[in-house]
Amino acid sequence: MSAGRLLSVLLLLQSRGRMSARTLADELGVSVRTAYRDLARLQAAGVPVYAEPGPGGGYQLLDGYRTRLTGMSESEARALLFAGLPGPAADLGLAAETMTARLKLLAALPAGLREEATRTAAVFHLDAPGWYREPEQTPYLPLFADAILTGRAVDVHYLRWRAPQEVNRHLRPYGLVLKSGVWYLVAATNDRVSTYRVAQVLDATPSDERFDRPRDFDLAAYWTSYLDDFQARRYTGTATIRLSAQGRRRLPDNVPPEVVRAVDATATAVGDDGWIEAVIPTESTGHACGELLRLGIDVEVVAPAELRQAMAATVGVLARTYGPA
Repeated sequence: MSAGRLLSVLLLLQSRGRMSARTLADELGVSVRTAYRDLARLQAAGVPVYAEPGPGGGYQLLDGYRTRLTGMSESEARALLFAGLPGPAADLGLAAETMTARLKLLAALPAGLREEATRTAAVFHLDAPGWYREPEQTPYLPLFADAILTGRAVDVHYLRWRAPQEVNRHLRPYGLVLKSGVWYLVAATNDRVSTYRVAQVLDATPSDERFDRPRDFDLAAYWTSYLDDFQARRYTGTATIRLSAQGRRRLPDNVPPEVVRAVDATATAVGDDGWIEAVIPTESTGHACGELLRLGIDVEVVAPAELRQAMAATVGVLARTYGPA
């Protein structure tokens, strides 16, 4: 049973008045049977929900009944989105507001729903950063969050990968994305919408310029398109490799998922000893060499010759480094 869905039922009845079980089910994306069960759970929790039979009937709250989300500030209302995400809320500078908003939300619920919501919160925890790396420092993240919500442009000094590395940009922030523990800012310049890694912002200052984000801008759709384009630009070549059975087992811990999927899709046996041959996508010779060397003796590059030579050269240097004095 989802405590969040029960709250949605309660707020729908409060905001729209009488609703049929079918309409509730359609709004929540559940079956009519599930909607009936949710209504029964609300009644059992002490919420005064009653049914009006006949044509045009449905379920509604007793006249005058309201949930009491009282005394909530603007920043606490913003923080409600992050009520179950304490890490990201802290990154955005909303840790205290999130806690206060959560407490007020819980206090407004009937006792039964409050207990269920508390139990649910106690058994789920989000830890966004990946293993084996420190969380990135993002001191300007709260500034960007405020700029997005207030429609204020920002002047930034940014460190990028290609030359010139340090650049100045005048940005109109459209949104923030948290991916694998890394924050990205989606913002418009005069000619396009681009993505910026927040940890690489060296300095940021709010501008006096105010702007309105385009009504038709969809952050989720933009991000999906950005990822598709990134993958297309990322892999510019292919390599044919051979892997031992052990190497194939180790593959997911050492290379990106795209490479693992390529191996699974193209693998063919090359003998009776468990070795397979497959074609994988590559970014560059140097990058592919570094990734494949993690697999040690469990991988062999067949082609292209440039990558095979790079592997041999690297192994030769290692042999001389660790060989007899």
